[in-house]
Amino acid sequence: MPDVQTESKPREGRNRGPRESGAKEGSGRQDDRRQDRSRFEGPPEIDLDKLISDSLYLDNQAHGIVSRMRDMDSGTKSQLRRLYNAVRRACQAPESERQHQFVMLRARLAYTIARHSLRSLDSLEKLLLQVTRKNDPRGYERFRDLFEAIVAYNE
Repeated sequence: MPDVQTESKPREGRNRGPRESGAKEGSGRQDDRRQDRSRFEGPPEIDLDKLISDSLYLDNQAHGIVSRMRDMDSGTKSQLRRLYNAVRRACQAPESERQHQFVMLRARLAYTIARHSLRSLDSLEKLLLQVTRKNDPRGYERFRDLFEAIVAYNE
């Protein structure tokens, strides 16, 4: 059987990265930092506890999401309204079914984000996961309020 060389071991004559070729240690890090700045970092995470306790925080988050939507996405008003109606229905579900409804809503939101390239709604998907895990009625209501504010500010 022939001796197969693994990818982790560089072969002679192969192009090597800055650290393998004897370049200065810091030069590779500087390039990494430049690449990190140019990459899209995604939306900031929304703090569920703050959302529940602070109405102004909720309002600021709604404004931030809408401004990202205007910068990044297009044609989202009807999709947002459909999702908001699903959020309202999930909130009205009996308490024993509510968590399941929100789990399914998260799947629907993930599908909509992927299907329509709505990357600005990624923070909502993460928040919905937190809300579902916490399974607190106030969290569900605040998520609905946030979604309502987003729909209103997006008109």
